[in-house]
Amino acid sequence: MPVQPDPVGPSQAANGQYMPMPVRSHECKRYRALVTHRTSTEGIATDSIPAGCTFCAIAAGTTPAHIVLADEHAVGFLDARPVFKGHVLVVPREHYHTLADLPGQLIEPFFGAVRLVSAVIPVALGAQGTFVAVNNVVSQSVPHLHAHVVPRTKGDGLRGFFWPRQKYESETEAAAYAAKIRAVVNEGLPLP
Repeated sequence: MPVQPDPVGPSQAANGQYMPMPVRSHECKRYRALVTHRTSTEGIATDSIPAGCTFCAIAAGTTPAHIVLADEHAVGFLDARPVFKGHVLVVPREHYHTLADLPGQLIEPFFGAVRLVSAVIPVALGAQGTFVAVNNVVSQSVPHLHAHVVPRTKGDGLRGFFWPRQKYESETEAAAYAAKIRAVVNEGLPLP
């Protein structure tokens, strides 16, 4: 059953306060039985997520993150260990291990969300462009399909596939980056 979007979003409590994202879990297994359940109390659909999958928990709203985009099929949120500040991960709401596992009917909604985030980041952050990548198994730190959308500027030092990671100075700084990106997403940037 697809997970329905949370009305508030997993990065905010009902009072609007940010809830910090915990360290990523490496315990999610591709074929693990669906054992974790969450029942709606505020119009959020009842759903099942693979036990231990951090990205499923973020999509379901049970693990907080700095959300920049959320729709019926995908969720975009700041990477907790960004290559550059404003680095967004876009994940399908349902659990799929790799791109090859994603059903055909979800390719357009998933990559539509990736495309939107890649168009929004330069506008929101003043970047010159973006780097978009998907790892399948090798270098996939969380075994849940996710696309990296990384802000790029000429001379930023990113070379090849060596991705040195950075940290946000504070949760406030991370929230500010997420807010900038989310604002442009919500404005409805026109795409061809």
